[in-house]
Amino acid sequence: MARSFLERGLPGCLSLALLLASAGCDSPQPSQAKAPTGEQRPAVSVSQPLQRQVVEWDEYTGRFDAVETVEVRARVSGYLSTVHFKDGQPVKQGDMLYDIDPRPFELTLEQARAELLQAQTKVDNANLDVVRGKPLLERRIISEKTFDDRENLVREAQAQVKVAEAKVKSAELDLSFARVVSPIAGRISRSMVTAGNWVSAGGVSNSTLLTTIVSQDPIHIYFDVSENNYIKYRRLAERGGVAGGADLGATVELALPDERGFPHAGKLDFLDNRLDQGTGTLRARALIANETGLFSPGMFARVRVTGTPTYAALLLPDEAIGSDQTNKYVYVVADDGAVARRNIQLGPLVDGLRVVREGLANGDWVITRGLHRARPGQSVAPHRVALTVTASSPSNPAPPTKVPE
Repeated sequence: MARSFLERGLPGCLSLALLLASAGCDSPQPSQAKAPTGEQRPAVSVSQPLQRQVVEWDEYTGRFDAVETVEVRARVSGYLSTVHFKDGQPVKQGDMLYDIDPRPFELTLEQARAELLQAQTKVDNANLDVVRGKPLLERRIISEKTFDDRENLVREAQAQVKVAEAKVKSAELDLSFARVVSPIAGRISRSMVTAGNWVSAGGVSNSTLLTTIVSQDPIHIYFDVSENNYIKYRRLAERGGVAGGADLGATVELALPDERGFPHAGKLDFLDNRLDQGTGTLRARALIANETGLFSPGMFARVRVTGTPTYAALLLPDEAIGSDQTNKYVYVVADDGAVARRNIQLGPLVDGLRVVREGLANGDWVITRGLHRARPGQSVAPHRVALTVTASSPSNPAPPTKVPE
């Protein structure tokens, strides 16, 4: 019975298989993928680089220091009687700072004046003896030796007067040193000694340090120029260009750490006479106006000096610039939408845009948005956009403060 079933079903199965195969051969084959049309190309934004007249700046880290710094020390020994200032206050030249007990110096001065009077009296008596001796010598009442002795006594008394006068001046000087006044105008530090203490005079290592004073306006800022940059400045100066790092009197701009741009300006007034062999740098200094007292000795600031003459530069935003392991590049779009890669050389930021030194022409259309959707040799749908700059950009600062004369 089973055999009868197989014999009857086998022809039917074969017929069904032939029918399915026939249907498969008659079904249409899938078509080949079509090339993307213009609407299917990746959309990108393209812009022509801005052309601007720019000056490149070299930036350094500087530190402020006072133009004048004085250590106020005791010039005579004695007990400190009075302190005339408050710690940290501004002082003017000649302001009273300390009183050292003047009584011992007044007594010394009185004694010196008495000795001077005594010496002058001896000179007067000696001169009187000479005057009286002249007629006696003429009448041969006294010998020439006696008269010469009288004249020698005059000269000796006159010498004693000189010594006494010097003692008086020394005593007057010591008495004046008992009044300690400010030698410069500036801001004073705290008093190192309080009233009632003994202060000692002598050399720097032995004398008592009373306080320190630093001037405030103007103020210096020191910074170190690298050897390569200094050579660049000198080359520019030799060619008649403007190089702020090599010309005394050149404008130097600076900013505090919390400031945008470089709102302050000064003048370069010093370049050291040799490079530091350890660091390969040259110490430079600028003079800055400090009328408001904003700057203080010891503070840090960003300093920049002119590094190049003015030249026409092409500018692009940083987001338009790609990078691989060795090169910086941009994608340039032709009129037909074809993308090509251009390797470029970059410069500094100017008005928020990056300077392109080499590799780009003024009329090129560069992909500024959608860079990740483009590949060299690919066709894109460009949307042309004009570049703009931001007036408040950190690299486009407000006019600097006045430069000190």
